[in-house]
Amino acid sequence: MAKAAGRAGMDEAEWATRVDLAACYRLVAHFRMDDLIYNHISARVPGAHGHFLINPYGMAYEEITASSLIKIDLDGNVVDDGGQGYGVNHAGFVIHSAVHRARPEVDCVIHTHTPAGMAVSALECGLLPLSQTAMFFGKVAMHEYEGVVVDLGEQQRLVADLGDSQAMILRNHGLLTVGPSIAEAFTAMYWLERACQAQAMAMACNAPLHLPAPAVVELTNHLYKPTTRRPFGLLEWPALLRLLDRRDDSYRL
Repeated sequence: MAKAAGRAGMDEAEWATRVDLAACYRLVAHFRMDDLIYNHISARVPGAHGHFLINPYGMAYEEITASSLIKIDLDGNVVDDGGQGYGVNHAGFVIHSAVHRARPEVDCVIHTHTPAGMAVSALECGLLPLSQTAMFFGKVAMHEYEGVVVDLGEQQRLVADLGDSQAMILRNHGLLTVGPSIAEAFTAMYWLERACQAQAMAMACNAPLHLPAPAVVELTNHLYKPTTRRPFGLLEWPALLRLLDRRDDSYRL
């Protein structure tokens, strides 16, 4: 078993966040939502205003460990490179710094390029309430494609489109979810991905689609709110960590 102790001199809250974020990377890979060395997941550093953790650009998701994560500020300056010799994906900095700056209640941001997510991002209709899983989301924001996200000028439009939503479809690009914790952001992405998979499969049948009544969609979404029945995301997280620990607990290093 990997030893879960933090690096010498590191704040315990930051180390706990690093472990959870490394776990999130491993889980995204486990559920086949990664994309070689690309895409990014970030988490705000507890108690450190303006600092967040992100993956080293060049490592696969299944290689990420708590100590390898890079700490940067909202302007993209590296605070701690994890000693791995890697830099940061510029597009990751542009997207994640924009959200962390605009949404102080958001502790985690996840962005993916899955086939199902890209497929739905290319549909004019966006995500439809075809499945119970899709109804988890009260609204899914949309952001128009402007090319590879390297222009800082896009940040304002991106966060304006995101608004106060938990999920956003980046047109012709992929998916993005946010959450007040790593656990909640991951669960949102897992369900958004599953909803996109179900929609892509249903539409591929080339048969009429059945949409539930708007009142039923609204009721279902209400039942999924964390204050209605149970805290989705937080509830599943310990089980997900146990899943990882049974397979490979090196993310804790």
